[in-house]
Amino acid sequence: MRTRPSRRILWSIFLMGTFLSPTPLRAEAAPDALAPLIDAIAQRLAIADQVALSKWDSHVPVEDPKREQAVLAAVSHQAPRFWLEPDRAQRFFSAQIEANKLVQYGRLWQWVQAGKAPSGPRPDLKEIRSQLDQLQGVLLERIAGFDPYRTDAQCDRWVTSTIAHAAVDDLHRWALVRATGGLCASPK
Repeated sequence: MRTRPSRRILWSIFLMGTFLSPTPLRAEAAPDALAPLIDAIAQRLAIADQVALSKWDSHVPVEDPKREQAVLAAVSHQAPRFWLEPDRAQRFFSAQIEANKLVQYGRLWQWVQAGKAPSGPRPDLKEIRSQLDQLQGVLLERIAGFDPYRTDAQCDRWVTSTIAHAAVDDLHRWALVRATGGLCASPK
């Protein structure tokens, strides 16, 4: 007849496994390069609110394939200066563009439901695009700084945790999720 191990023995085995385990039970802290990257992405998404407002006023569609292609061509050209593969930079910025459109559509939907857009100063779309262009180099620099960590087993946890602390509302949180979808990669 077999006897069951006592709870004390099972507890001792658990504790020994915990303290002798080669992998920690708690997640490691995110690398210093992640928070500035998420902050820059959040800044770009905050500008999406202004883009939506400009498009609301001018009745211009959210989709702007010509502008999107120009942005992707520019980042592809700039990528080697930041030691990034052009394809990597384009994939990253494609996600930024899609996240930006998510915010624009979300805001436009909210304003349609309310029957009006918020009052206040209306920036010109050219000024807004200038801000986005300035952020482009910052984002390329920061994605290059974070890329060495993208295959770490903790990467998804780091990104999720950082997003939770960075988003100001649900719409921007979802947009951050969309914008950061390709930050982490499976280890090879």
